[in-house]
Order: sequence, then C-alpha cells, then structure tokens
Amino acid sequence: MIKFLLWLLLLVVCWPLAILALLLWPIVWLLSLPFRLLGIAVEGVFSLLRAMVMLPARVLGGAR
Repeated sequence: MIKFLLWLLLLVVCWPLAILALLLWPIVWLLSLPFRLLGIAVEGVFSLLRAMVMLPARVLGGAR
C-alpha cells in the first residue's frame, strides 16, 4: 500500500517519471530474480554448514 501511495505522489509531482517507473518495474524485477535465487542458495549452504558444525553438540545433549 505504501508503494502505491508513493507512486501516486510521484504521479502527481512528475508524471513522466511515474509512467517510466511503472513500465520499467517488471524488467527490474526480472533482473533481480537471479540474485534472489542465489541468496536463497547461499543461505541454504550456510544453514547446512551450521547444522554440520552443531551436530556433535546436539548428539551429546547440548542446548535443546
């Protein structure tokens, strides 16, 4: 909702820029998609490494 209100404000202040932003937003979203997927993959690898490091402590009855 806030993004929409900001876009409406931009539309009132500078309508050509608002129309350009409206047209370019899907392209920007598509370009950022691989970086989001890479971030998810890196987070998964770090979670796996953390689980492997913490496994001995969990097996020996560490923090529950």
